[in-house]
Amino acid sequence: MMKAVKWGVLGAANFALEQMAPAIHAAKGAELYALATSSPDKAAAFQAFCPGLKVHATYEALLADPEVEAIYIPLPNHLHVLWTLKTLAAGKHVLTEKPIALHAREIDQIIHARDAAGKLAAEAYMIVFHPQWLRARQLVAEGAIGRVLHVDTVFSYDNRDDLANIRNKPETGGGGVRDIGVYTYGAVRFVTGAEPVELHAKLKRENGVDTWAQVTGELAGPGGRFTYSAITSMRMFLRQEVVFQGDKGMICVANAPFNAGIFDQAQLELHQPGQSVTIERFPGVNQYKLQVEAFCRSVRDGVPYGCPLEFVRGTQAMIDMVFAAARV
Repeated sequence: MMKAVKWGVLGAANFALEQMAPAIHAAKGAELYALATSSPDKAAAFQAFCPGLKVHATYEALLADPEVEAIYIPLPNHLHVLWTLKTLAAGKHVLTEKPIALHAREIDQIIHARDAAGKLAAEAYMIVFHPQWLRARQLVAEGAIGRVLHVDTVFSYDNRDDLANIRNKPETGGGGVRDIGVYTYGAVRFVTGAEPVELHAKLKRENGVDTWAQVTGELAGPGGRFTYSAITSMRMFLRQEVVFQGDKGMICVANAPFNAGIFDQAQLELHQPGQSVTIERFPGVNQYKLQVEAFCRSVRDGVPYGCPLEFVRGTQAMIDMVFAAARV
């Protein structure tokens, strides 16, 4: 049996408390071992489901703990590169929340540090471990919808009343594109293997962050060139949807493509000629837990990790293209 990887969580963020720390605690091959926070109340919330959790008062003390092998970083976006590099320098494996960096060139630094340290460094891009996305990629590769001709995707929520949220602050690397564009752009790259060749973008900004973005253009990959449309917004009613439209069919990942099991049950629809619709559902799947288990297998057994930094860099490069092309 594989020896469990001992994990430390760098900071007591709400997302870590609600999703990732419980996922680490539940994952096969993982042990939620330590937490870094100076708040006894925040520490107690983690210890409520993980009794015996070791607590360090500083981030530096966690990185110096010889028992900790892997660090999960849920800090605000602008701190991701700094603490990812510090974690690698401390000789630890690291899983950092998305976006792992604010510019593609910063990911080059992390790749170099990863290779120098001989440790696994990854962005917490959990959707690529969910079976609905693996299935969508398989169907496209098998030609179930013929040649992909168009993809459109939407991810929206409304946090206008939560101005203290880090997503609404420019100084913390906020904005909708960085928060959820990683999904509307990255998911399409993952399924099709395509990269952008031409992008046009319109943004709406409030207080220095993008609250709405419309991106159109074309991507090209193994299956050829196709048109693309994406909407992200932090000021619209909740919606999540991705549609891959081919010349012989269509795949809809519409119920919960990004927050599966939270926003709604994961479901994939395959539309084919003759009004044929095949629905596949994926109840009870925790993509955060699957992500941690894949990370641990890579650490222990050397299994290639399903979302390497090289893929992540491609999505960040697309985000950089969106900002470069944007009209406000």
